[in-house]
Amino acid sequence: MKRLSLVFTAAILILFAGCGKINTNILEDDSLTESQIVAGLKQALEVGSENAGGRLAVLDGYFGNALIKIIMPEEAVKVENTLRSIGLGGQVDQAIEAMNRAAEDAATKAAPIFIDAITAMSVQDGLGILNGGNGAATTFLQQQTTAQLTSAFSPVISTSLEKVNATKFWNDIFTVYNALPTTVNKINPDLTAHVTEKALKGLFVVVEEEENKIREDPAARVTDLLKDVFGSLD
Repeated sequence: MKRLSLVFTAAILILFAGCGKINTNILEDDSLTESQIVAGLKQALEVGSENAGGRLAVLDGYFGNALIKIIMPEEAVKVENTLRSIGLGGQVDQAIEAMNRAAEDAATKAAPIFIDAITAMSVQDGLGILNGGNGAATTFLQQQTTAQLTSAFSPVISTSLEKVNATKFWNDIFTVYNALPTTVNKINPDLTAHVTEKALKGLFVVVEEEENKIREDPAARVTDLLKDVFGSLD
């Protein structure tokens, strides 16, 4: 059992650290069934996804994290630079903060959707993740949940953007920019779509961080199964 725990732990480390592929012949040892292996994987994903949602659904969950902070869309960088150059940087900063506050509001919707996807994960799904190499767990969640997360996030973000006056800041910015005599091509990107896309991208970044934390930090292994699986290499 000790030997198999080490092999299984190494397999999970490969999954999360992206160091290569594993061979499913570890399943030939009947001391650990396929169902038990997948149960351990599901539990790690559940803990990681719940923690990720909790980290983001608070003040500065997005805005205070430079790695995932939502900024102006690429096509609006010229707008931002132009407005800052004429003394309107404050309005731009208000719009950026408001976008992140909207994403923080929406983050509460993530955990239940992740849990549904993880619960429905089959043995075949789990083994595919174990053999999938770098990013396999995140890829699985993205494939299974992106459409549903987009549907859940979008209306919350739209409402929140109105609540925090982001829509007003956004419209003001592009109204001013589009009225400038130097503006040749008028633009007005879809605010809700931009914030939703970036909010989901940031969400998956944090989910992956939480997965790796379970591997590296004993304090993050909050169940007996996670302690048994990951503790054997400490």
